[in-house]
Amino acid sequence: MSSQSGDPRAKLKRQAAIEAASMVQDGMVVGLGSGTTSAYMIEELGRRWAEGLRFCAIPTSEHSAEQARAHGIKLVTFATHPQIDLDIDGADEVELGTLNLIKGLGGALFREKIVAAASRRFVVVVDESKLVERLGHHVPVPVEVTTFGWESTARQLEALGARITQRMDRSGNVFVTDGGNMILDCHFGPIADSVALSRRLRAIVGVIETGLFIGRTSEVIVAAHDGLKHLEPS
Repeated sequence: MSSQSGDPRAKLKRQAAIEAASMVQDGMVVGLGSGTTSAYMIEELGRRWAEGLRFCAIPTSEHSAEQARAHGIKLVTFATHPQIDLDIDGADEVELGTLNLIKGLGGALFREKIVAAASRRFVVVVDESKLVERLGHHVPVPVEVTTFGWESTARQLEALGARITQRMDRSGNVFVTDGGNMILDCHFGPIADSVALSRRLRAIVGVIETGLFIGRTSEVIVAAHDGLKHLEPS
């Protein structure tokens, strides 16, 4: 994380991540999110683990799992721990009021939603640039799809008004999720009814999951220029 130490936004995100990590108590089952903000959170939990805090965790990506293992954090699975006490993750956009989310620009949306759905509390950590009046204002909706017949799935997504971009990795190859699937980034612009859109997207055969997280957020910790803010759904 030191490479971003001079970035004011990174400092704010780290503050918010530390605030969220402070919610973890001994004996909890914790969901470990993915992405840069979650990396700060895992780093802080690793520090607290070294000081004697004991909990177990279910990571949402292989990268988060690797980081947690490096700190010695105990990882478990849903086979032994079906209920998560607290899931902490980032988001790409947060809709003010509803606190509905767009997630998945990092590519882990399917596992992230499984973990969020199994959690008693889902706490989201963002900087204030992620707050929007309507989802889709700045970012597309990532949609995870099967590789078989993805072209047909893409056409059905386009029929809903999406402009489709196939996700590629840094080497220019097709991006493959931890589950072996593809991601189609669907550009809708500002979304008037994210609940209805989520329902229509998930009805398409070939769609595994979408980056629209509807009605799942318990709290958002916002790293703002004037300090940390806590938001709850209205």
